[in-house]
Amino acid sequence: MGGNDYNGILIVDKPAGMSSAQVVAFVKNRLKARKVGHAGTLDPFATGVLLCCINSATKLSRFFLHDKKKYSAILELGIETDTQDSTGTIISTCDKVEFTEQAIREVFVRFQGEIEQIPPSYSALKHQGVPLYKHARRGNIIKKPARRVHIYDLNVCKINLPLIHFEVTCSGGTYIRALGSDIGRQLGCGARLKDLRRLGSSGFSIENALTLPKLEEYVSTGKILNHIISMSDSLHNMPAAEADDELRKKIRHGIILKQKDLNLTSTDHREGFIKVHNKNQELIAVLSHDLKKNELTYCCVFEK
Repeated sequence: MGGNDYNGILIVDKPAGMSSAQVVAFVKNRLKARKVGHAGTLDPFATGVLLCCINSATKLSRFFLHDKKKYSAILELGIETDTQDSTGTIISTCDKVEFTEQAIREVFVRFQGEIEQIPPSYSALKHQGVPLYKHARRGNIIKKPARRVHIYDLNVCKINLPLIHFEVTCSGGTYIRALGSDIGRQLGCGARLKDLRRLGSSGFSIENALTLPKLEEYVSTGKILNHIISMSDSLHNMPAAEADDELRKKIRHGIILKQKDLNLTSTDHREGFIKVHNKNQELIAVLSHDLKKNELTYCCVFEK
C-alpha cells in the first residue's frame, strides 16, 4: 500500500524551529501522500501535538479545530516582547518580579472560565486574506477585536521566579502567548512566553505522538500504518450510525436523508454531527443533524 492510499490522522510531535506548514510538507513527502493538512497551528517555537490529516481525512480537519487543547508552558516575568514570546523584540522590562506564591495563584485564578482575549498581532489569523504576522513584519500592526475563549483548567505547577511553569486546558482558538502576556500585565510586571508544548488536542495525547525521526523509521520499515488513526476512529466523540446497502446507495447519490433513515439509539437523537460508517467501520459520510427541523445535511461524503 502506497502513501496515496493512506486516509487517516497521524499525531506528530512537532519539534521547535519548524512551522506547522513545514511539518505538514515533511509528512506529505515521507508518506508520498496526495495531500496533507493540519488541524490547529502551532507556533514555530512551540512543540507537541500536531494533528496531520492525510488524503481524504483533510476533509475532517474542521471537526478538530475548535475542540479542547492542553498545553504546558513556561512564563517569564519582567519581559515583554512584540510577539509575546521569546522569539520577538523586547519592548519593555521590569525588575520588580518578586511575588508571593499566593499573589501569583490569585492572578492565575482570574483567568479561569470564559474570558475575552485579543489575538496577538503576530499570529496566523488573517486580515484581508493575509496573516497578521505578515502585516506586522511590514510594520502594519493590525488589532483584531477581542473574542471569547474558555479556560477550563489553569494550574500553576512550579514557581522559580522569574519563571512560572503552568498547564492549561482551553478551547480551540485560545492563544497561550496572549494568556501569558495578560497574566504578566495583571501582575504589573509584564511577561513573555518562554516555552510552549501542546500536550493534547481533540482527545489525542502527546503519549501517542510520533517524532519526525520515528515517523521516518516507521515509514522505512512499513510500520507507519499502525500509527495512522482511521477516519472513523478519529471522530471518537461523534455519534455513529452503521449504513446498510440501501443507506449507502442513498448517500452515494446524495439523496436527502431523514432521521428515520439512520439506525441511531434514542440517546444519539441530538443536534450536532453524526458519522456514518459501513460494516467494516470505514467512514462513508459525516452528516449535520438539526433536531428541530429533523433534517440531515451532508458535511462530507467518502462513499464512492
